[in-house]
Amino acid sequence: MKLVKTQDAVGHVLCHDMTQIIPGVTKDARFRKGHVVTEEDIPVLLSMGKENLYIWEKVPGMLHEDEAAQRLRAICQGENMHPTAVKEGKIELIADCDGLFQVDVDRLRQVNQMDELMIATRHTNTPVKKGDKLAGTRVIPLVIREEKVAAAERAAGDTPLLAVLPYKLRTAGVVTTGSEVSKGLIQDQFTPVVVDKLARCGIQVTVHHLPGDDREAITAAVLDCREKGVDLILCTGGMSVDPDDRTPGAIRDAGVEVVSYGAPVLPGAMFLMGYFPDGTPVMGLPGCVMYAKATIFDLLLPRVAAGVAIDRATISDMGHGGLCLGCGECRYPICPFGKGV
Repeated sequence: MKLVKTQDAVGHVLCHDMTQIIPGVTKDARFRKGHVVTEEDIPVLLSMGKENLYIWEKVPGMLHEDEAAQRLRAICQGENMHPTAVKEGKIELIADCDGLFQVDVDRLRQVNQMDELMIATRHTNTPVKKGDKLAGTRVIPLVIREEKVAAAERAAGDTPLLAVLPYKLRTAGVVTTGSEVSKGLIQDQFTPVVVDKLARCGIQVTVHHLPGDDREAITAAVLDCREKGVDLILCTGGMSVDPDDRTPGAIRDAGVEVVSYGAPVLPGAMFLMGYFPDGTPVMGLPGCVMYAKATIFDLLLPRVAAGVAIDRATISDMGHGGLCLGCGECRYPICPFGKGV
C-alpha cells in the first residue's frame, strides 16, 4: 500500500472505498475498493476532496483481482454455462440449460490448495435448471502474484473443472408389476410418481405395461419396450426377495446385463441397474420409490438421463452420504442425502 497524489494514481488500484456525498442526492461509495483509477476519475476524486489516495502499485508480475478472477473463471467454465460480470474479484457461473452438473473434485481440490484464491461449487452429480448458480470464483487480495494464478492453471490442467451435461434421454417404457394392479384390485400409485420424476429430466413415458407377477410376462413387457425403441426402461415393484417378487430374474431373462442388484443407499437398497447390449439402460425400482420423496432413483436418474454410464463402482461409492435421515419435513435436494459422491 502506498500514499500518492491523486493525479499520480492513474492505473493503480484503490485500497478502500471512496464515498461521495451530495446533500439530498446521495451518500454512497463512488469508487469501490479494487477500482483501477482512470484519467476520467481524477476530476471526480478531486471534487470529493481527495488530494491523496492509498493505492496498490501495479508492477510487472502482479495481477489486479478482476484480471485474476477472469483467469480462474477460464479454469472452471465448460459448455452450457456463462459467467456473470466480474465484480470485486468475483465471478459466478450460471447454467444455460437443464442438465447434470459435474465437478472434477480432485482437480478442484488441488486448485483450492493454493492460497489467495478460491473456487466454490455446487456438489458434483446434481441436477440443475437453466439459470441456476453453479460456482463462484474469487481472488482474496486486491492484487495477486501472477505466478500464483499460473500455478492454479497448471493444477487445473487443460480441460474445464466444471460441466453441465444436457439431458439426452427423451422417452421411457414403464413395466408396472404386481397381480393386484394388473387385476384392478388396487389402483396403480407407483406409475404416477415415476412419470412425475421422469418429467423433471425431460423424459416422457410412451410405453406402459401391466404384466402382473408372471416372470415370462414381465420379460415380454421389457422386450416390447426395447423393441419400441424407448431410451429408458423402468420396472416398478417386485424387487425384494419375496418368492412372488420375480422382477430381477425377469430382467435378466430379457438379456439385460445387470450392473448391480442392490445398492448401499437407504431408501433404495433393492435397486437394480442394468443395460441391454445396445446401451439402453434398465432400472428395477423398489417400492420405496413410490412413497419416499428421495431415494436412489432420484440420485441416479439425472446421471442416466444425461447419458452417463453407471457402473458397479459408482453405486458402491454411494454408501458415503447414502443414508436418508428421514426428516419430518423433507427438503431434498437441499440436504446431505446423496452428496458423498
